[in-house]
Amino acid sequence: MSLEIKVPPVGESITEVVLSRWIKNDGDVVEMDEVIAELESDKATFELTAEQAGTLKTIAAEGDTLAIGAVVCKIEDGGAAPAKADAPKAEEKAVVAEEKTSAPVVEKSGDSYATGTPSPAAGKILAEKGIEAGTVKGTGVDGRITKDDAVKAEAGKKPEAPKATAPVAAAAPAGSRTERREKMSPLRRTVAKRLVAVKNETAMLTTFNEVNMKPIMDLRGKYKDQFKEKFGVGLGFMSFFTKAVTEALKDFPAVNGRIEGEELVYNNFADISIAVSAPKGLVVPVIRNAESMTLAQIEKSVLELALKARDSKLTIEEMTGGTFTITNGGVFGSMMSTPIINAPQSAILGMHNIVERPVAEKGEVVIRPMMYVALSYDHRIIDGRESVGFLVRVKQLLEDPARLLLGV
Repeated sequence: MSLEIKVPPVGESITEVVLSRWIKNDGDVVEMDEVIAELESDKATFELTAEQAGTLKTIAAEGDTLAIGAVVCKIEDGGAAPAKADAPKAEEKAVVAEEKTSAPVVEKSGDSYATGTPSPAAGKILAEKGIEAGTVKGTGVDGRITKDDAVKAEAGKKPEAPKATAPVAAAAPAGSRTERREKMSPLRRTVAKRLVAVKNETAMLTTFNEVNMKPIMDLRGKYKDQFKEKFGVGLGFMSFFTKAVTEALKDFPAVNGRIEGEELVYNNFADISIAVSAPKGLVVPVIRNAESMTLAQIEKSVLELALKARDSKLTIEEMTGGTFTITNGGVFGSMMSTPIINAPQSAILGMHNIVERPVAEKGEVVIRPMMYVALSYDHRIIDGRESVGFLVRVKQLLEDPARLLLGV
């Protein structure tokens, strides 16, 4: 008796997933609730577990797109496992027997109907490249032409052409000229669609300013050891920026709003989305009610979400919502950029790298660690006065961190 394992419901708006990886192989014995595969949606990665103990029989292949409720595999009763384990031994005996018969067996294999016959995938590749199947030597079972054979034949065909036409082949450019294709992941497809939609459906503008980071760097350098000892987490720049943003949003509520149909929605709370670069693409987990959190609480939340993003453990709830986004391109060396709004939000703040530059202070030229900051916003809901005023307020709070504590 076997049990079908189907794609479980993973979210209201998700209708299909991609089988990104089999953790267990076909024929493996699995335990109850053991993770057997990973499913990837356009928002997050999920684990598929065995609903009973037994032997795994895979049905879907890695890379397959599956609808919610589709059968992924079957779990057969545990008694089926030993039978599969004995099968290789029988095959090994057959192979040994064939080897002892020597030459006649080899000739029979060579005369197989499969010799020189391409697989469907291989046939498609050869047809696209105009290569006759008869010119390709197959390395598959009984001489069948595999997809790998077709790919190599394609690559090997190019250097042969110059020899047949002219001796100028020696002048061919050095180095590999191959290319690699891979299917876009659901996450990457969703990111692509949303970015294009934002550019087409919003009146997006960007305003810039620069921040003298010396006050924050001095404060951080003075208290970072005590901070980490007391709270168990490092004191970074993200907590200062998050706190400054939540204070500035109180003065400029339109920056924290969004458009829904013909209505303007203003939020009286600040759920701050933090853009994080994960192995499978950009994700934006949310820090809920950041306006009521301390610097230590913000740092702990950022660290926790970043670790989950790195391990692809973020849930849909942790990436849903958000009223304003902060992205830090400075960690990759970006000097200045125009970040794209994270819809349906109306604004996003971009941080950049810190560079020592000469600036004027009280009539003198001094060297200060400066950072460019950028605010991209939807001009349909946010006016120029509000966008500039918001960014100036953030700058004031960062250049005088005491304001963050006093609220002035």
